[in-house]
Amino acid sequence: MRNPNSSRRSSLTAPRRCERLLPIAAAGLLALLLPWHQGAAQPTRITIQDAVAQTLANNAELAAARLEVRRSDALVSEAWGTALPKLDLNATYTKAIMKPVFFLPGDFFGQPGTVRPVEVGSAHSLVTTVSAEQVLFNSAVFIGVGAAKTYSRGARQMYQARRVEYIARAKKAFFGVLVAREYLALARQTLANLEQNHKNVRSLASQGLVSEYDLLRSEVAVENVKPQVINAENGYRQALNNLKTIMAVGYDMEIEVEGTLEYVPVQDSLLAAAQEIALARNPGLASLKTQAEVNDAIVSAQKSEFLPTLSAFGNYQYQGQSNEVNSLTDDLVRSSQVGLSLRLNIFNGWQTTARVEQAQVEYRKAQEQVTGATLNLQSATEAVLLQLNKARQRIESQGRTVEQAERGFKIATSRYLNGLGTQLEVNDAQLALVNANVNRIDAVYEYMVASADLDGLLGRVPDYVTDEKENEE
Repeated sequence: MRNPNSSRRSSLTAPRRCERLLPIAAAGLLALLLPWHQGAAQPTRITIQDAVAQTLANNAELAAARLEVRRSDALVSEAWGTALPKLDLNATYTKAIMKPVFFLPGDFFGQPGTVRPVEVGSAHSLVTTVSAEQVLFNSAVFIGVGAAKTYSRGARQMYQARRVEYIARAKKAFFGVLVAREYLALARQTLANLEQNHKNVRSLASQGLVSEYDLLRSEVAVENVKPQVINAENGYRQALNNLKTIMAVGYDMEIEVEGTLEYVPVQDSLLAAAQEIALARNPGLASLKTQAEVNDAIVSAQKSEFLPTLSAFGNYQYQGQSNEVNSLTDDLVRSSQVGLSLRLNIFNGWQTTARVEQAQVEYRKAQEQVTGATLNLQSATEAVLLQLNKARQRIESQGRTVEQAERGFKIATSRYLNGLGTQLEVNDAQLALVNANVNRIDAVYEYMVASADLDGLLGRVPDYVTDEKENEE
């Protein structure tokens, strides 16, 4: 029979159990939410130095270029190996299953008119040879060493070209975040100004001092700016994602950039000598010139096939034979030889001539590439210089324009509040202030991007970038 007090006891103990479990559940929920809250509240702060360092450390193309430098060093070692002596050891053991024979006339055995097979050799034989060879004259060997060194230098120049390129990319991506943040701050400030203006108009309208039309205009102005704020927020997030891509970090990593978009003028002396510096130090152009040198060396190497090759050789040999394995090494016979080897290609179906012609064509192609790259570099440098000059002039003029626009907005607002102006004047002043700020931000951003491009063309590396000794020439 069911105890009537059982339901009563269970109804009393259930709340007590909940009271005991509630702190545990709260602690578990806090443990789950705390890391997320801390991660969201504390994004990783990135300086321009951090952005460049992460880009150089994580970029896959730069890693491949570094590996190519190591491979070029190995090619130099291989080329030197062709000029060094070669030393070989060869040991051969043979077990005769059936011994070889030769035939003798039967006269030697008292059986004239017949031929008898005679076994030769032994069941076991051992031959050990040590041989050495040294090239005395082969122009291709020495040309190959020089070509390998030149190629190694070119690989370093190509790596430096990639390095300078991605430094510029990282800087421009960082500037992109700064300018997007400036646009976002400007959009929010504009919205705040219009909301304050709408608040003032609403207050005046409630007192019957302004018309309903002014109230509607101020409200429409606020609503028109809100989509611009949303677009600015999206642009800022896209700029952050672009920076993450350049840095090769995960999109789930929350970052925040440090610094402001400031106008840092390039030295006039550097601008005046930019063309000369670009032609002398641009790593991409230097790499193409080095490749032309490699192709020239290949032409000489192919022509060397018409010349003789002289080598010295020598060998030292131990050999022995026995019908018993145990006595195979008892009576080893020694022999040695030295000599000279001369090889001269007299005719190989004009293959060497064809290879020389191919190498010459490749050399001329490399020269044409150098000529084209030189012209492109000069044109690109001139374009960047013009862009810098235009942006500098805009910055100088827009600085005064922003001050005037800010003063105009304050005057228009004050006139309207004192009943001397119209809402249209306030809106026009606000629009002029926004345009002035946008033009100033654009001019500074354009100048900083152009300065990053100029550094790339001149092969300049910022002072805060650590040099990599293993990749120095």
